[in-house]
Amino acid sequence: MSSNLRMSRINKQLQREIALIIETQIQKESVKATIITGVECTKDLERAKVFFTALEARKCPGILKDLNEIKGAIRGMLGQSIKLRRVPALEFIIDKSSDYGAKIDKILDGIKYSYPDENENENDDDE
Repeated sequence: MSSNLRMSRINKQLQREIALIIETQIQKESVKATIITGVECTKDLERAKVFFTALEARKCPGILKDLNEIKGAIRGMLGQSIKLRRVPALEFIIDKSSDYGAKIDKILDGIKYSYPDENENENDDDE
């Protein structure tokens, strides 16, 4: 249990630090639109999957290319700002969960459900 809590804390800390590094220390303007949505780090701190999205989803593939070009620099800055015995190698992944959620919302909006008329229930009780 404590191992899961520790990994959860590490993942959240990595998420905060990577977002801060991108916001304050990276000069590429295309990357500034990045929203870090989550981090999943392996238990041995060897690798970390960094999930991201952008306000304009169509720009995500270009942002992914730019992030992959500077992930070594981000890892170096991460090593200076966070106290871990090993700084994980970063793998940036486009977060598709918002697209999935929008698809589910669209499906749910398409379902027509009619509530039973309250008057019908009152008539059934009288009989």
